[in-house]
Amino acid sequence: MKLSYCVVNTNGRDDLLACLDAIEATAPPRVESETLVLDNASDDGSAEAVRARVGNARSGKVRLIALERREGKAANDSRLLREARGEYALLLNEDSELTPGCTAALIEALDGEPRAAAAGAQLLDSDGSPAACAWRLPGWGAAIASALFLHRRFVTQSGGERTHEVGWVQSSAMLVRRSAADQVGYLDHDFFVYSDETDFCARLHEAGWTILHVPGARATHHDQLASDSTGTDHRLVEFSRNRDLYLRKHLGAAQALAMRPLLAFPNLLRAACAALAPGRSPRRYLALARAAMQPGRGEGIREAAEAHNARLDSGETTPASS
Repeated sequence: MKLSYCVVNTNGRDDLLACLDAIEATAPPRVESETLVLDNASDDGSAEAVRARVGNARSGKVRLIALERREGKAANDSRLLREARGEYALLLNEDSELTPGCTAALIEALDGEPRAAAAGAQLLDSDGSPAACAWRLPGWGAAIASALFLHRRFVTQSGGERTHEVGWVQSSAMLVRRSAADQVGYLDHDFFVYSDETDFCARLHEAGWTILHVPGARATHHDQLASDSTGTDHRLVEFSRNRDLYLRKHLGAAQALAMRPLLAFPNLLRAACAALAPGRSPRRYLALARAAMQPGRGEGIREAAEAHNARLDSGETTPASS
């Protein structure tokens, strides 16, 4: 089998169904494929909605993996990569929608470059605007460029017209060569969410593989997490915590600690500007700077998932059946 579509869903029923519709509508002809959906212990009827449409997908049989306890994104993607049967696995978030030609362009990119382990699509915002989705790997150079507000020129690597090598790509629509993923041990479960694909791409580079950004492959990413204001603080903590974990893993604890003020600086400057501007609040920028300086402080998405699992254990919420 050539291709496995691998979709992770957490309480995104409507987005998930739109994602599956897009898979069916854009599936390349004559490419044998399957679709795997991992439902991450949702309580919004997502699993039931997928079961209702099993067998109706034109792109191949839909297989549902319904978890009874919520896990992290790295664990979810790793499970799908192990379960998949395709030579390639197209990792998708439930809030990603493939556009016509996207899958074919990603496959063409990996077919044409045997050294490439993964290829990321150009992501679009809900309004159709291109979004940053490929970057240089984190390190001192990227941190200094960001502190000088030169990140768009020296850190962001998405955009352009031709397929090119990059440091890492966002996993919202990332085609992965499964043999390469198996070689490096899949994604590191210590990254609950955020920096998981960064670490994955870094380890692929270390193993001699390359990562591609494919501007000709386009997918809309609605980014449902960003639109969920109730979880903003959890996301901020989780993002900072896992960025620090990446730096400690790849650069060492001393360098990760030394880099914290540099990572905090841009948001401290933004906070100062916001405090002087009428009608603007520096609160969010100060929170970002504080999280950069103290990434281990506060409760993140991991703790929210653990609380969800505790409610399941106590019978307060009906778990998704397997």
